[in-house]
Amino acid sequence: MAMDTGYEALIALNAAYARCIDEDQLEAWPDFFLEDCLYKITTAENYRQGMQAGLVYADSRGMLQDRVTALREANIYERQRYRHILSVPTILAQEARGTVSETPFLVARIVRRGETTLFVTGKYIDVVAPDVSGQARFVERVVVCDSSSIDTLLAIPL
Repeated sequence: MAMDTGYEALIALNAAYARCIDEDQLEAWPDFFLEDCLYKITTAENYRQGMQAGLVYADSRGMLQDRVTALREANIYERQRYRHILSVPTILAQEARGTVSETPFLVARIVRRGETTLFVTGKYIDVVAPDVSGQARFVERVVVCDSSSIDTLLAIPL
């Protein structure tokens, strides 16, 4: 199956997004989103039921920047890092606001002592559109976690 530019752009956006988080370049993380955006982490059950509240909820790039500032300067949490393993996205629809896609993921967490555990599995439900320069950006990223149980403070973005 030949990939079109939209599909390739989704793959590249997802790969760069995961690398940014995995390499602890969190100050660049908000740049993956348009100024007016939605970033939410929720559970599969809440997503199925249409519940709007999430474990994390931000509705602007400014809120994402504030979250990074809080992580770096205010929050206290066990030092850790992530390693994302992503599947390929599936395009679900083309809408006026952008391309709607779903991408399954696994995130391993590596803690200060070097221990690695499977932290979370789930899927990204995204709406992606070009910014003013033509670069693909998230209009919306809803992180749907398979489990309702996260075993530690959810500090770093997923």
